[in-house]
Amino acid sequence: MNIYISNLSFNVTDEDLHDYFAEYGEVSSAKVIMDKFTNKSRGFAFVEMSDDEAAKKAIQELDGASVDGRTIGVSVAKPREDRGGSGNKGGGGGSFQRRGNNNYSNSRY
Repeated sequence: MNIYISNLSFNVTDEDLHDYFAEYGEVSSAKVIMDKFTNKSRGFAFVEMSDDEAAKKAIQELDGASVDGRTIGVSVAKPREDRGGSGNKGGGGGSFQRRGNNNYSNSRY
């Protein structure tokens, strides 16, 4: 089962997350999501556990728990939805174009 953890302290690491959930059963993976530009935590993570019953118990007991001074949210991760990207019918895309003949000038005065 894939588990979503929100409102994480920016100091929590993958290893910390693994340790929190390992108390409930075998953790297949634990990943804090990092910002690709700053390489700092984005404040949420995913944990995967092989035993669904252990995962449900972890969710029940850790949801609302205080970790590093913050109250975390823990729930079953929902499948990622298609965000649009290429190949999505009816999507936006294209470039900015002015409508009509507004006679805009590059000069401010």
